[in-house]
Amino acid sequence: MKIALVGTRGIPANYSGFETCAEELGVRLVERGHQVTVYCRSHHITYAKPYYRGVRLVRLPTIPNKYLDTIAHTTLAALHTLTQDYDVVLMFIAGNSPLSFVPRLGGKKVALNVDGLDWKRRKWPPLAKKYIQFAEWLATKLPNRVITDSRQVQQYYQERFGAATTYIAYGADVLPAPPGEQMQRYGLEPQKYILFVGRLVPENCAHHLVAAFDRLKTEMRCVIVGDAPYAGDYIEKLKAMAGPRVIFTGYVYGEGYQELSSHAYVFVETSEVGGTHPALLEAMAFGNAVVVNDTRENLETIGDAGLTYDGSRGAEALAETLQELIDQPERTEAYRLRAKERVRQFFTWDAVTDEYEALFKRMLDN
Repeated sequence: MKIALVGTRGIPANYSGFETCAEELGVRLVERGHQVTVYCRSHHITYAKPYYRGVRLVRLPTIPNKYLDTIAHTTLAALHTLTQDYDVVLMFIAGNSPLSFVPRLGGKKVALNVDGLDWKRRKWPPLAKKYIQFAEWLATKLPNRVITDSRQVQQYYQERFGAATTYIAYGADVLPAPPGEQMQRYGLEPQKYILFVGRLVPENCAHHLVAAFDRLKTEMRCVIVGDAPYAGDYIEKLKAMAGPRVIFTGYVYGEGYQELSSHAYVFVETSEVGGTHPALLEAMAFGNAVVVNDTRENLETIGDAGLTYDGSRGAEALAETLQELIDQPERTEAYRLRAKERVRQFFTWDAVTDEYEALFKRMLDN
């Protein structure tokens, strides 16, 4: 099959979950004999070669603006697909659904992975929230298939729109790394820091952890990995409220990310919106004990393999849960083992690729 992936920033992955999905899925599909193209935003992807790990890259410009970046690039990419002989186009993000009909004009089959309920994010003004909710409805009308990576989101589409969707989980295959340069750089020791990884935007609630950490009775440190464009004010507030044992690393990828993720005492997922959070799954795969904001989506991800805190109470509730784990290292170790086993059973990229490949074949058969 000839397959195009549209709607992400592109690969090599260096931003968020959908970029990682595009890379992990694309590379595995190529290894299975398919021809895969990933559309990349030229100002995000600096990798200059035409192929990456066997995946063809098409770089197109966009408007580098908080509200227009994604839709502008997807518009160009969707139009470009009309000049290509793809069999299947996989689009990402519900907000791109109005463009999912474009490849179909050229005879392509289109699947759309809608992600989480993006209209819940605080960053969107009221008009943008209305657009995203309208786009969710269009997602049930314009593409050939709708994909969700969360059973909770799948249930939402069924109840809200009466629409059947295909559930395909997110994957998490990781390679633990020994302590090295990253930990030395920040003076970190194994099992002596609490870790957060994610975009530093208000709805991801890193402020819960920063404030909770100040309440803990511990000599551990708190490591905040991530950044975000267009969120400078929020990030400055985070840093202003942080104590001296809170470390902000900015973006960390590759071996540095693997190293920090391999040796945390606890990983905390504070986000209050979204579907399946890739950083959470990967933290579990690395063998971390995890504590999550008690959204339905997070509860679905961890099952009985992690702990929760009451997101409505924020830092106060999170501090209580973290203190329990700090005071009970044997319990923490048990949750590490549970987390790793859960990912091994339900969230591998090979299994995810099986599901996507089977879906694409069914779409072409129909």
